[in-house]
Amino acid sequence: MNGVVDGLPLIDHHCHGVVRDDLSRAGFEAMLTEADASGPLHGSLFDTQIGMGARAICAPLLELERFAAADDYLARRADLGWDEVTRRMLAGTGIAHYLVDTGFLADALTTPRELAAYTGARASEIVRLETVAEEVLARSEPVGFAAAVRVALHERAVTAVGFKSVAAYRVGLDLDPERPSDAEVDAAAVEVLRNGTAARIAHPTLTRFLIWAALDFGLPLQFHVAYGDSDVDLARCDPLLLTPFLRASSGLGVPVMLLHNYPFQRSAGYLAQVFDHVFVDVGLTLHNVGVRADAVLAELLELAPFGSVLFSSDGFGLPEIYAVNTTLFRRALTAFLDDGIAREYWSTADAERVAVMICSGNAERAYRLGAS
Repeated sequence: MNGVVDGLPLIDHHCHGVVRDDLSRAGFEAMLTEADASGPLHGSLFDTQIGMGARAICAPLLELERFAAADDYLARRADLGWDEVTRRMLAGTGIAHYLVDTGFLADALTTPRELAAYTGARASEIVRLETVAEEVLARSEPVGFAAAVRVALHERAVTAVGFKSVAAYRVGLDLDPERPSDAEVDAAAVEVLRNGTAARIAHPTLTRFLIWAALDFGLPLQFHVAYGDSDVDLARCDPLLLTPFLRASSGLGVPVMLLHNYPFQRSAGYLAQVFDHVFVDVGLTLHNVGVRADAVLAELLELAPFGSVLFSSDGFGLPEIYAVNTTLFRRALTAFLDDGIAREYWSTADAERVAVMICSGNAERAYRLGAS
């Protein structure tokens, strides 16, 4: 592909802001992976694929030698300050449009506009359903909760380009596919308040309601799938568990976006092939698997139609994640497309067209960004 993929702009369809603060070593390592923190048994989280990636890919961006020692890297990072580090890390990513999930630790992270301003990019908001529901329940009576949530979602849908559910973290993906009645929803809200769990809604009926309420607005709906921190029960995060829901929602014409998917990337590719409204990525997987990124992306692309695959970084907290993820993504996509050219399975022109689709075109179409 002779650098074709390297020169293409990216639409990052799932990401977060970065921290507005200089970090200690412990603070930095805590954000490298989904682990709770480094500890005496595992040692430093620099000794992970993402940790190695930071030293290999990001150290030169800070004017250090590639593979600079972790202490030297962090010292240089502190000398430059978080703002300059962020500017340098984002400058080379080629991200033209950030679709930012603002529903988690929003006060501690840069806003979508602040994130995009570093490189003159565009930014749009993805609204997290559970956060909206928790805000509504904190200020409203449980009777009438369903109606109040619809009003709140309508207000957010005016400027957002999509919604997101973290059902995988709260109740798992083995969901009853049926839409609950308002009476069932209000009763569940009463139960949640009675149990004192309104600050973190994890009720199957409320989760189902939020998903169906979001679909009614016609905006793409993202699901966190599979790999995550220690709060997830990975056995209940297999995307195949969503099959009944995907059947039930298949006639609505609303895109359903399956994020991350590791270690179920092949299952996600299958779902994207058999359901026209399913889109997939390998998001945060790539910077966590590091040198295996080529293999993981290729496994997703075994079955997934090329028109259903998107790019996302799931950049969060550390701007280094953006730099490492985009580098690995471009390398992995180039390797996959070059392999097909070498095997005479598709032409160079086909490969270039597919590269544009995956880097930006599919996201632009699914989220209707060209009309925004």
